[in-house]
Amino acid sequence: MMRFAVEEINNSSALLPNVTLGYEIHDTCTEAANLHGTLRALGREGRHDVEVLSAPQRYEPRAVAVIGPDSTQLALTTAAILGVFLVPEISYEASLEMLSTKRFYPSFLRTIPSDGQQVKAIGLLLQRFGWTWVALVGSDNTYGRDGLNALSELLAATDVCVAYRGVIPTTKDAGSPELRKLIQTLVDSRVNVTVVFSNRRNAQPFFEAVVQENITGMVWVGSEDWSLAQTIWQVPGIQNIGSVIGISVEQAEPTMLKRLESWENARERAVSGSAGSTGVGGGNGASSSDGIQLNCTQHCPGCHLLADTPDIYDIQASYNVYSAVYAVAHGLHNLLGCASGVCSKGRVYPWQLLQKIKQVNFSLHKSYISFDANGNIRKGYNIIAWNWRGQSWAFDVVGAFTVNPNRLHIDQSKILWHTKDHQQVPVSVCSWPCAAGEMRLQQNRHRCCFSCVACPAGTFLNRTGQ
Repeated sequence: MMRFAVEEINNSSALLPNVTLGYEIHDTCTEAANLHGTLRALGREGRHDVEVLSAPQRYEPRAVAVIGPDSTQLALTTAAILGVFLVPEISYEASLEMLSTKRFYPSFLRTIPSDGQQVKAIGLLLQRFGWTWVALVGSDNTYGRDGLNALSELLAATDVCVAYRGVIPTTKDAGSPELRKLIQTLVDSRVNVTVVFSNRRNAQPFFEAVVQENITGMVWVGSEDWSLAQTIWQVPGIQNIGSVIGISVEQAEPTMLKRLESWENARERAVSGSAGSTGVGGGNGASSSDGIQLNCTQHCPGCHLLADTPDIYDIQASYNVYSAVYAVAHGLHNLLGCASGVCSKGRVYPWQLLQKIKQVNFSLHKSYISFDANGNIRKGYNIIAWNWRGQSWAFDVVGAFTVNPNRLHIDQSKILWHTKDHQQVPVSVCSWPCAAGEMRLQQNRHRCCFSCVACPAGTFLNRTGQ
């Protein structure tokens, strides 16, 4: 996606005319590899060391901006280092709220909403359906722990009570005693709604254990990282666990995907043509390694429509990469004075470009790209619901969470619950509301758990729910 975006911009006459973008791509598979790529981006042209000048504002690194990395843990390292030199960094999947702290990460931006917004969306979702007795579980990493902390803090100021809060043990074995103990505690807490704030890697063994323990008829509220993940909805038997309502990053515009498909197909044809011209068979096709002549009109089983294959292509993350590259390009366009039709060839210092990227405001395939004061993209979420049609999995967009101001919209008619008529909203409360003429008598530390007693003679409550 990054290569596609760069080539698309380089072939554009409107954006960055007479300027050609180049790039280096590094595999950040480990912390060491991530650090190497970061330091290489900071190195000056023709040198491999990072030279700190007496005037940092005149520092010219080999890369004017960095896209990525994807994970929160790696982004924390990169953002801290690049922030010293004010090199713009735009991550496409690091959603940790801490990265919004400009004091520590002054040059960090992102094209995925921060977890702070996701927590607000989940809180409003729970209140929208009247779920006041819930459990929270999260992955044992920065993403999960910070999400649980923020959600617990937010719910403490609402009428939603957290019956249980736990951490998914880091294990690949669904049969581990720690995982089974966690699930048994969920059952004992008598909740019908569980929020799973986890990455997909930890969510997979968790749901495998849920299926093995035969947990059915529950509502699962999913965070954006796993709510549409293939590894989760392909867990055998998962269609029986109940209803799944998830938070999802807004989907990419189909027009962009079609252009990407055309670009990919053109590249494949170019490779095939090159192979055909040197192949044994000659002609219009290419020869495979076993000598079979390939005809370009034959069906290619490995070629799929990207929009229809979320299992092999992460549409959400890719669109965030696409947006990040365009944000850098628009920042450069403004910095180099390209509005006149001819870009200047002056020096580009990172801090200058950072200022311009923070100010970008442009449309990209029906989406508007801009950043707030903390470098967070002004973008909300889709609310999705899993939909099992027979044995096949699908999802429906049933609502949206928008920012500035924060609002949640749900079209309840689109949700097929696991209840008998598929329309009745599941209930998750510790105690049923008291009737008229009754008052609450608290049972334990949870304000949601109480018994109802008659009001003393000659008295009344002037407010409901007391």
